Amino acid sequence: MSEERNKLHWITALIEVLKTLKEMILPLIVIVFANGLQDSGTGKWYWDYLTFIIFGVLIIVFFITGIIKWKRFVYWFEDDELRIEYGLFVKKKRYIPFHRIQSLDYTEGILHRPLKLVKVKVETAGGADIMKSDAELTAITKEAAKRIEEKMAEAKQNIVHKPDDIEGLEAVVEPRPKLKLVYKMTSKDLLVLATTSGGIGLILSGVLIFLVQFAEFIPFDKMYIEISEFIKYGLLIVAIAVFLVLLVIWGISVLMTYLGYYGFTVELDKEDLVISRGLIEKKRVTVPLNRVQSVRIIENPFRQLFGYANVVIDNAGGGLGDSARINLFPLLKKSAINGPLKEIFPDLIVDEPTRKVPDRGKRYYYRIDFLWMIPAIVALTYYFYPYGLFSIAIIPIIVLWGLFQHRSAAFEMFGNQLTMRFRGISLQTAYMMKNRIQSMEMKQNYFHRKKNVAVVSARVKSGVGVFNAQVSYMEEEDANQILDWYEPVRVQGIETDVIVENNLD
Repeated sequence: MSEERNKLHWITALIEVLKTLKEMILPLIVIVFANGLQDSGTGKWYWDYLTFIIFGVLIIVFFITGIIKWKRFVYWFEDDELRIEYGLFVKKKRYIPFHRIQSLDYTEGILHRPLKLVKVKVETAGGADIMKSDAELTAITKEAAKRIEEKMAEAKQNIVHKPDDIEGLEAVVEPRPKLKLVYKMTSKDLLVLATTSGGIGLILSGVLIFLVQFAEFIPFDKMYIEISEFIKYGLLIVAIAVFLVLLVIWGISVLMTYLGYYGFTVELDKEDLVISRGLIEKKRVTVPLNRVQSVRIIENPFRQLFGYANVVIDNAGGGLGDSARINLFPLLKKSAINGPLKEIFPDLIVDEPTRKVPDRGKRYYYRIDFLWMIPAIVALTYYFYPYGLFSIAIIPIIVLWGLFQHRSAAFEMFGNQLTMRFRGISLQTAYMMKNRIQSMEMKQNYFHRKKNVAVVSARVKSGVGVFNAQVSYMEEEDANQILDWYEPVRVQGIETDVIVENNLD
């Protein structure tokens, strides 16, 4: 056991300052922008330079708090626990038993790499904050990170071997097995991923949110006049300008995706998946295989045309977003998915589901959307006649998309595995093992019962939330068969969970 207190690297203070500045960037922009609109030359220097004074004071405060945070943060190993003490005004202590740690995730940013440092995020199964990791060591050496891994492995093996069982003998820590490369993204796939990522939507959403949040500070009247003057140059010039703006935004999204997924690899050891990626900021995420709840193959309509798909897994140990829904293979030819997927999950049957939904359920795929759109079409036609009549073109689009969804729906049961295929916009095929399914539900209303069809959904844990796989309007008999398939194990699963909890206690 070691009680030596370890400190983070001094670069932590600078990183804390930059992190605080990043979080405060929007309020700072508002302060600068708002004060910049005021008339200058009041004769009082502190009013004329108020913006710079506020900005300077905040920078000094951020530096001081960053240094204090770094000085007060210590961690050490004691009684098979990772113990952390930190706090700016209130001293906090956190003790994390090593056997509770699910994974250690590493990140090397541009400030870490020249100094050969790494940021370590500690994830446990029952984190208190769904938005944050259980602990974060902002900057430590790679040797120190390896030391944590060794301590964790030693503690877990102590639980298994229990050296007290054989007096005088100490447990031998087995070295971590060498990682086996399962998947590495090629340059061609990376380029296709970057150019079809859809990141342009995220950037435009971010701009829209900014405009909404700070609308009162933006001179829309002046902008409106400028835009009106610009439109007078002609429709062609406006169209070219819009195209160029979208092209620049698309270029930014391509660059961001390329840098973020550069060097994407998936490696496998006996118990864990290790996923690494990133050019400027390198990330390494460890996912215990026993925390994987489902495997999904996702094909968006555009990539589907070229035979590409991506594979994601739902992780029970994550919080929200990327830590729950993990991109296992960001882009791969669908015909090449089986090989690497079978290496990771040898018991998984990656066949296409063949049991389709009946034709008599076809109308339900578009009927509700059609009814919802009627008032909108009537309103558009009434207020914007005659151009509003174009909204009638939405009707065949809704019907055709509903028929497309009906054609895509399918399911299959292979032993203890349930496969469900369905489509929202993208086509999803979900592979779920019986003992990972949290609950199943069958829904029928009056009209469904008359046609003997039903909606069946299966839920698996995904971080702190759930992923819901659903096949709509299948045969009622098939729906009952799926529930019967699930029912006996659900009882057994509950008993097993109780046993596991008792053992942990």
